[in-house]
Amino acid sequence: MDSKHEKLHVIFLPYMAPGHMMPMVDIARLFAAHGVHVTIITTTMNAKRFEATINRDVTAGRHITLEILPFPSTEAGLPEGCENLSNTPTPEMTIRLFHAINTLQPQIEKLLHESRPNCIFSDVLFHWTVDIAIELGIPRLAFSGSGFFNLSVAYAVEHYEPHKNIHFEREPFLIPSLPDQVLITRSQLPDIVKSTNRFSELFGKLKEAEKKSYGMVVNSFHALESAYADYYRKAMGINAWHVGPVSLFNKDEADKAERGNQTYINRDSCFNWLDSKEPNTVLYVCFGSLTRFSKTQLTEMALAVEDTQSSFIWVVPKVLKMNKEVDQDEEWWLPEGFEERMKESGKGMIIKGWVPQVLILEHRAIGGFLTHCGWNSILEGVTAGVPLITWPIIADQFYNEKLVTQVLRFGVPVGNEDWKVWATEETPLIRREKIHRAVSKVMDGGNEAEEMRSVAKMLGESAKKAIEDGGSSYNDLRTLIQDIKLYRQK
Repeated sequence: MDSKHEKLHVIFLPYMAPGHMMPMVDIARLFAAHGVHVTIITTTMNAKRFEATINRDVTAGRHITLEILPFPSTEAGLPEGCENLSNTPTPEMTIRLFHAINTLQPQIEKLLHESRPNCIFSDVLFHWTVDIAIELGIPRLAFSGSGFFNLSVAYAVEHYEPHKNIHFEREPFLIPSLPDQVLITRSQLPDIVKSTNRFSELFGKLKEAEKKSYGMVVNSFHALESAYADYYRKAMGINAWHVGPVSLFNKDEADKAERGNQTYINRDSCFNWLDSKEPNTVLYVCFGSLTRFSKTQLTEMALAVEDTQSSFIWVVPKVLKMNKEVDQDEEWWLPEGFEERMKESGKGMIIKGWVPQVLILEHRAIGGFLTHCGWNSILEGVTAGVPLITWPIIADQFYNEKLVTQVLRFGVPVGNEDWKVWATEETPLIRREKIHRAVSKVMDGGNEAEEMRSVAKMLGESAKKAIEDGGSSYNDLRTLIQDIKLYRQK
């Protein structure tokens, strides 16, 4: 058959972390829904996180397959089944997992050469895929897992280096050249920006691969950050498409409930409890699957939410383990008697493990979202029309916070000033009074709270329109697929 008339084949390679994997699997499913032959390369335990959803897609007639690789957990000194960053409770285990993921490169390269797809769509962290794509004469699309705002801020900070003129860690300064006035402090910048460390070489490779790629695909939509999409395209001089929020592709309740992993909660009891609450009266607290806190910080958090007037659902983050021998029974920790008091009073629901966040945020009772500002969480809050209380910790989270609190203005910062990879006991404590004050600004009403809620709801409506037929993200997705077809025909 003439290759021009064969079905387009795109191989997806998501990184082994929930915030990277979930949206990329959704994008792969979107490609399949538009008639593309999709292959997702992953490992055994990671496949279990989404294979039920993929099976439903296959039943619906979509051409989507999984290529499952064995993961070298034992060889890397990891527990059997530890194949995702969400499974690593200690810094040492996290580093081991990074190294184990890197050892998969030869197997993946072999698969790419044998499959000879029309396009490689990989997470930015798999920077070496761009060289395979060039060798095969096909486009490599990069996926960062963040938004255009973060990409733009990261470029501006690296290019103009405004922090080098600042003498005090907590002195706010303006990031130059951006479409809006955005203030940040040195203490909120990632370590990699301020000094050379063991990840500097990797980040250099990521930047080079980004420039050599055919383009960047972003889980975002036009109404959210269009000025920053334009800024990024101009600054980097590469193609870029926004195709989100991709979580909205999950319209089936089973897809929403199982997105990212199997849930650990009794859904009936959770949603019956929410049904018993008045609209906008429940605070949802969740810091994603990678955040680790000290016991001291968790105590402050628990006492703060207990003292608010609002009911709450708290997805308890894991405690960071610094020792090599990890007692799995103590991964989740709460002050003595707290969980029992909340259960008895009916004020709070405590959840340990994975939750169907999209379904919870959509519930009418949810009135605010205390979040670590991971990009997926921000988008899921936006699509649900919920204002945010922001508590960034690592990665792109401080940059994302500025979009929410300074540019779009539908959130309130808790006031964390320190970018930290590990939240040890030495990490500056956020006191309960600070947490309580920020939560009250969103949950206890008033003009400021209503304005934030109004902005969030308006953005939520725009998000839903973006993915519909004729919407900005729908059109960008179709353009992207057409661009890949045209690349093949050159």
